[in-house]
Amino acid sequence: MDVDLTFEQLVRDHQAMVFRTLLRLTGSREHIDDLAQDVFLRLYRALPSFRGEALITTYLYRIAVNVAQDEWKRRRRDDRSHVSLSDETSAWEERLPHPDRNAEQQIEEREFQQAVEEELQLLLSHVERTILILYHQEERSYEQISYALGMPIGTVRTHLHRGRKKLREAIQQRQTNERRTACQTNR
Repeated sequence: MDVDLTFEQLVRDHQAMVFRTLLRLTGSREHIDDLAQDVFLRLYRALPSFRGEALITTYLYRIAVNVAQDEWKRRRRDDRSHVSLSDETSAWEERLPHPDRNAEQQIEEREFQQAVEEELQLLLSHVERTILILYHQEERSYEQISYALGMPIGTVRTHLHRGRKKLREAIQQRQTNERRTACQTNR
């Protein structure tokens, strides 16, 4: 009975983080409830063997990443396309602070965020995307990411560097193409 209450508290305390992480990793709300349920089911089954060598959140990130990887494999089999996180139903942009920006600045920022999300989903490998999301959006340390993904810290840093570089180059190329198109249209 005590274990059930503890597990119930774990779910309540960490469900928002699990949903947010799964949404960012998979880029889709389509099966998010089922995926989150799978994460907590795996946690429940693994709790008896949990040695406490890492934080429970780090352990949960590792499970969430594994569930997301399983989802990627399923999608690859189904040949489905990725959905951007910038869709209107996600509302994650609304949680970001908006200090004194005019409408034009807000539109430009939203378009930039959309471009980043699209490139994140389309351009990067699953590993690079996972590491960028865990590091930048979930604010995990190299050590926590290393543990969650089961890879050396140096490898995490390498993937983070490569992912950032690919993302930066793709966004710069996209902006250059948009400026070029805008200049041609204005002629």
